[in-house]
Amino acid sequence: MTSTTTDRAPRVFTPARVLGAIAQLAAVAVAWTGAFIVLSTLFAAGVPLVFAAGIGLVLLLGFVYGLYALGWLETARVDGLYGFGIAPLPPRTSGRPGFTGWLRTVWLQFIDGRMWRGVASAAIAVVMGWAVIGLLSMLGSGVAMAFSPLVPGDPDSLRLLGVNLQVPASWAVGVGIFAALVAIAGLLGLAALHGVLARAILVPSREAQLAAEARTAQAQRGGAVRAADVERTRIERDLHDGVQPRLVSVGMTLGMAQQKIDEDPEAARQLIAEAHTSTKAAITELRQLARGIHTSILDDRGLDAALSALAGRSPIPVQLDSQLTQRCSPQTETAVYYVIAESLTNAAKHSRAAECRVIVRQREGGILWARIEDNGVGGATVVPGGGLDGLSNRVLGVGGTLTVTSPAGGPTTVEVSVPCAF
Repeated sequence: MTSTTTDRAPRVFTPARVLGAIAQLAAVAVAWTGAFIVLSTLFAAGVPLVFAAGIGLVLLLGFVYGLYALGWLETARVDGLYGFGIAPLPPRTSGRPGFTGWLRTVWLQFIDGRMWRGVASAAIAVVMGWAVIGLLSMLGSGVAMAFSPLVPGDPDSLRLLGVNLQVPASWAVGVGIFAALVAIAGLLGLAALHGVLARAILVPSREAQLAAEARTAQAQRGGAVRAADVERTRIERDLHDGVQPRLVSVGMTLGMAQQKIDEDPEAARQLIAEAHTSTKAAITELRQLARGIHTSILDDRGLDAALSALAGRSPIPVQLDSQLTQRCSPQTETAVYYVIAESLTNAAKHSRAAECRVIVRQREGGILWARIEDNGVGGATVVPGGGLDGLSNRVLGVGGTLTVTSPAGGPTTVEVSVPCAF
């Protein structure tokens, strides 16, 4: 898990950061005001036109991702200025295919809390930025009045936050010095306040961060425990239904052969041959069972080779598109391998699919992603204690996510994303 804050809070109130905050607030007052005007225009124009040939949807889409861009820029600006160690603002995705998946992606982006916190920080920066511009104007006017005796044409007015105030010439020096000191104090106060507000809005508290990490760790432990229970149940079922009866049959056959070996050697030889055949079948079943527990090729040659072997053993044709540039942790590769293996098994047993397609990629941020799709009849559901539930728990146990989409009539799509360096 990655932390969004450093262990020791950076110093916000250094001279360089205070001056940087003043300069940035003056700049973003203009830039972010223009951004808010554009966003308001997109929203105001998009809502009435939402049913007009899709124009409104395009405008509202621009509004949503304009908000995301503003939140991303504001988060990056604050982190660059203060060094809070804030993680970059990632775009949201539903992970679902098709038009409905795209609509859900847009909705998830619109309700993203981190994005809105970035927008709120930008709005506060605009207000404070215009105040900074006014105070800078006041500072310049005050300095000019303080030095008025040294220049011809004594100024008789002080520009105070955008308002010209008439000042008697005899008061110019004193008023100018006072105004300059007030402006400097105001600028320093706004810079300090900006650092405090930016940290409060964009950086989660230590307690909230620890609570989130604890919830994630608890969910992963629970998923690992449930995955182990499902796997143990599967092994017990395979042993009970497959290997155990066959070994019992071998024992009985050898017992019968032992009874006949003296009186009917030919029949005894036939029974021994039958027991030999059953023993070889039991060994084969044990090997298959062991392959379900541990795949040596995955450790020795990596996920690419293991998936190629898996596709070659599949009873239905598999189009494998795997583009991996580096090895991931053993837990990650194992989890993704068994998701693909179980998905292909389910497709062969239940979906009546003619073919499957498997895509495996390494995405930005150190994520191993895979997608398995078949052209079968669909209708797959996650049942507690079932195979898909076991896969979901296995993936959750290594910090990943599993999504199953299987409408009636197909296709069935399984997507898995797991951190590569878990």
